[in-house]
Amino acid sequence: QVQLVESGGGLVQAGGSLRLSCAASGRTFSSYAMGWFRQAPGKEREFVATISRSGGLTRYADPVKGRFTISRDNAKSTVYLQMNSQKPDDTALYYCAARGSSMGSVYEYEYEYWGQGTQVTVSS
Repeated sequence: QVQLVESGGGLVQAGGSLRLSCAASGRTFSSYAMGWFRQAPGKEREFVATISRSGGLTRYADPVKGRFTISRDNAKSTVYLQMNSQKPDDTALYYCAARGSSMGSVYEYEYEYWGQGTQVTVSS
């Protein structure tokens, strides 16, 4: 079992920045690729970013490319999502997820463990 707890969400003005954190406990964090997903009100959950087990490979959804950066610190069992130049469309509940594989995935069904989410609201 892996327990995931997100933090760092909040209210930010358009153009601002936030950094989300996801702390993992339980099994060895470095055994898991990690991903960030988000769900806006009235919409389905969607892929945001993913990072490989080693941290060497990352992938981003088109709407966040060039603005968001995913990273991880295996010594701290934590994955991060740095969000810059935020837009109102980034408003959503953000989830981190763990996948028992070396590589991340854009598909949420390929992740075994999920956090409860942290709310991000971007005002215009």
